[in-house]
Amino acid sequence: MQVTAAEIAQMLEGQLYGNGEVVIKGVAPVEEAREGDIAFVIQRKYQRFLRSTKASAVIVSQQTQAVAPACITVSNPSSAFLKVLRLFQSQKLQSPQGVHPSALIGKETRLGKGISIGPHTVVGNRVEIGDGVIMGANIVVGDGCRIGEKSFIHPNVTLREGTEIGRNVVIYSGAVIGSDGFGFIEEDGKLCRIPQLGKVIVEDDVEIGANATIDRATMGATRIGKGTKIDNLVQVAHNVTVGKNTAIAAQVGISGSTIIGNNVKIGGQAGFVDHIQVGNRASVGARAGVTKSIPSGASVSGYPARSHMTTKRVEAAQSKLPALLKTIHEQEKRISQLGERLMNQEVGPKSQKEKNEPQRHGATEKT
Repeated sequence: MQVTAAEIAQMLEGQLYGNGEVVIKGVAPVEEAREGDIAFVIQRKYQRFLRSTKASAVIVSQQTQAVAPACITVSNPSSAFLKVLRLFQSQKLQSPQGVHPSALIGKETRLGKGISIGPHTVVGNRVEIGDGVIMGANIVVGDGCRIGEKSFIHPNVTLREGTEIGRNVVIYSGAVIGSDGFGFIEEDGKLCRIPQLGKVIVEDDVEIGANATIDRATMGATRIGKGTKIDNLVQVAHNVTVGKNTAIAAQVGISGSTIIGNNVKIGGQAGFVDHIQVGNRASVGARAGVTKSIPSGASVSGYPARSHMTTKRVEAAQSKLPALLKTIHEQEKRISQLGERLMNQEVGPKSQKEKNEPQRHGATEKT
């Protein structure tokens, strides 16, 4: 894709300084940019790179001095950054429309307009695929699935039977949606699988990262709310409900029947026991072990998860343990030495009075 700096400035409604005809071919960090790239300076600490950048154009705030062959000043560089990334991504993600000859399409399946289905993709029976859906190579879509308009399914994704995907959903490579939940009961000394008869519902505008897994419900539905973003390698167990606009970082594990509220932030590697609730706008720190429900608006961290401020005080106290142990050992040594001195005073040499008494006693006998 090629676009001029003037066209980008017009799209951003920014003020252009310098050569508006310079051609932009890509986006790069300001310190790594080369000729043909457009770069951004959002944080003040990166302004020093403006003197040495080789970018053909830069986007800066209105308060920043303009440099580079072309400079676009905007009131909100973060928003401008997002718009330009989307501009270049829209070209990068374009796929040829139509169904690849090697793809297999099942019976009674309905395909929308302007779709793209890549090579060796298998679509089951009675599947509904909405308009503008893009599906990469080697995808497996089970019977009875539904995929909403303009969703993007990357290569090597598996959608098990009955899974419902909303509109504008993005699912990255390796994700498995609708696999059987981890449910077993002991019978005659053996673990027997509980049939998983439910499904997974992914609402509109959700993103699911690479190699994430979302299990179908035992009964009913595992549900991912509208606008939620799930990072790579996240495990969502059966019958979990995740609310709207929640962000879940990599390697989080959520046990069965847990309810996560709206606008929740969950740090990487956090773990949740089953059958608990996390309130709206709660924040869960990275590697937290959540063993009980969290009220709305609370911020927790640590293992077991507790108030973030409490965890910080505990960690601060723990950092002092080596010095405290050293002090304790020193005090133990001093106490031991003091005890020895007291013991020596009690059982040591007799006083002069005690020494003289036997002599006097002996002299009396002789007398």
